[in-house]
Amino acid sequence: MAHEKQFYIDGKWVDPVKPALLDVIDPSTEEAYTQIAVGSAADVDRAVAAARTAFTSYSRTTRKERLELLRAILAEYNKRRSDVGDAISREMGAPLQFARDIQAGRGTAHLERMISVLETYPFETVEGTTLIAREPIGVCGLITPWNWPTNQIACKVLPALAAGCTMVLKPSEEAPIDAIIWTEIMHAAGTPKGVYNMVQGTGTVVGQAMSNHPDIDMMSFTGSTRAGIRVAQAAALTVKRVAQELGGKSANILLPDVDFQTAVTKGINSMMVNSGQSCTAPSRMFVPQERHDEVKAIAKAAAERFVVGDPRNPETRLGPVVNATQYEKIQRLIQAGIDEGAELVTGGPGRPENLNRGFYVRPTVFANVTNDMTIAREEIFGPVITILPYKSEEEVIRLANDTIYGLAAYVQGANLDHARKVASQMRAGNVHVNYPMGDTAAPFGGYKQSGNGREYGKWGLEEFLETKAVIGYQAA
Repeated sequence: MAHEKQFYIDGKWVDPVKPALLDVIDPSTEEAYTQIAVGSAADVDRAVAAARTAFTSYSRTTRKERLELLRAILAEYNKRRSDVGDAISREMGAPLQFARDIQAGRGTAHLERMISVLETYPFETVEGTTLIAREPIGVCGLITPWNWPTNQIACKVLPALAAGCTMVLKPSEEAPIDAIIWTEIMHAAGTPKGVYNMVQGTGTVVGQAMSNHPDIDMMSFTGSTRAGIRVAQAAALTVKRVAQELGGKSANILLPDVDFQTAVTKGINSMMVNSGQSCTAPSRMFVPQERHDEVKAIAKAAAERFVVGDPRNPETRLGPVVNATQYEKIQRLIQAGIDEGAELVTGGPGRPENLNRGFYVRPTVFANVTNDMTIAREEIFGPVITILPYKSEEEVIRLANDTIYGLAAYVQGANLDHARKVASQMRAGNVHVNYPMGDTAAPFGGYKQSGNGREYGKWGLEEFLETKAVIGYQAA
């Protein structure tokens, strides 16, 4: 790839102000397969200056002009979609077909959704004699994670473009290559210079420089709660708007009338997909106490069907986790589960027996877990699920909500009205009833320490808009 050691600023690929390189590690081999340039505050200054200059004209573009741009991006993206999937598989370890179909497919889905939203969104309404105008907030700093990299780039860049904002993107340094392809797509689509800028680098340098930059009007961040707090603290110095999608520890409540064979199997599958590296993963499975032993057996069989191995092997269902830090964290938490008395049903510490290198984790199921155990409190972000028995509906609702997080929750039940009643009591931004298909029109975001603001569809667009009241716009 031609642009790994460059940034994209003001419509062209440029060298960093201060040359510095970072290895990009293939998690399946633990070896570097390329290097990227990493930026400094000086690179951020250049990118922000370009975005600030471009905002004057881009913020005044018409709906038609912005729709033409989004449609051009969609056309270029679909030409490169398999390249995006290949990059994601290599950089963060997702099985290749999953990366091509699901991970890369999210880019197409978000593009199509944002085009649909922009076609009809009412940027101006009149209430009485007052015009209510929704206008672009300004220059936006976008920081995206490594676990669903293109998905998160799409659901930040696209609404910002649709709103009329300009931006600087800092993708994760753990998954930087798909962002380079995305940037090539933006260039090929004819994005006006300065509207979209991309600087690679670390959160502590580039992310910090963006968060406290006086010429950035908004920060949109997806990542850990710990890092999100640092972004918010830095952004507070210039009173920026901050939108955050952070961690999760999602409850999955199986009500007594559910088909347990189906519900437990789907719960395990949902947990293990993407090697458990999803902030919405249903990591706490609550089951009626009298069905606990039955659930254990179903969960064990479902988890052991996951073939762990090389992401490029078509038989693989579970690739490695992203890096050594994540691997070691997951191993520590698996051991904590054992030490604190949880029942290890399958999996456990170490790599699967047939693998001696790569950041591979054994699909792990714990049962007889209590909600005060470390594995029920901390976000593991790996293929590890906890089964927690409950005695009553009142108890399970209390336990499900007993977490600092509130990103997602899941409720499974044969009686839909009953499941809806339980769902209404979940303190979470997204509640999934009976494992539905995903919905890119639904607002995505969390309660409590899972963040603030919403992404996807019209909700994502509105995060990038300011509200202006023109009083006296109409004659009385």
